Amino acid sequence: MRDAWYRLPPWVRALAPGLLIAAAGAFGFVQILDEVIEQDKFTGVDEPLIQWFAEHRTAWVTTVMTAITTVFGPVVLPVLVAIGAGVWGWRSRGWRDPLLLVGAMLVATGVTSAAKLVVGRARPPEDVQVVPGLEESFSFPSGHTTGAATLVLVTGYLLWRRRRTRRLLAWWAVAAVVVVGAVALTRMYLGYHFLSDVLAGACVGVFTLGLVVMVDRWLDLRAGRLASG
Repeated sequence: MRDAWYRLPPWVRALAPGLLIAAAGAFGFVQILDEVIEQDKFTGVDEPLIQWFAEHRTAWVTTVMTAITTVFGPVVLPVLVAIGAGVWGWRSRGWRDPLLLVGAMLVATGVTSAAKLVVGRARPPEDVQVVPGLEESFSFPSGHTTGAATLVLVTGYLLWRRRRTRRLLAWWAVAAVVVVGAVALTRMYLGYHFLSDVLAGACVGVFTLGLVVMVDRWLDLRAGRLASG
């Protein structure tokens, strides 16, 4: 099996891992979208879940959830990413990784915005929203969750692929679960998104990670740095 892999053309070995990741993200997104359109598996979960959150809110938890969702929102997060990328490029004296991150965030935002317009799913009822009318865009997929997933997955990959240790991989996995899970939870707790919305947003993040892996490995191949693939 290993020998067969190395007999493949270099460009295939370069693009295959990212292509598989992107395909997995796209497949998950399409499956969730199909369930939403057909009103099948998520029907008995989406609305009851956010209704449960609405009935069990407390003041201090709402404050924490609002703070988290604000940080990962469309105003604060782009500023933080821009500043972080600038500092990253300045400190490392290299702009490839920061630009890959910024590009990934832009692509993920574009995919999410296009999907929202195409699907046109309404937000949860206003009576379960902490601040009714605050979120005016469509609901599917969750932009906050997409942003969080893209940020943590792409940043983690760019750091990990320089030092491919199991410890760093474990930290990356834990960070991804904690960050994406926390942001997804805030969106449902505050009443702005259904479970299917946040799961689809996470899938967009995985899809974007796959694109970054393909671009990154292709650049390595062009530069002659892709050795064992």
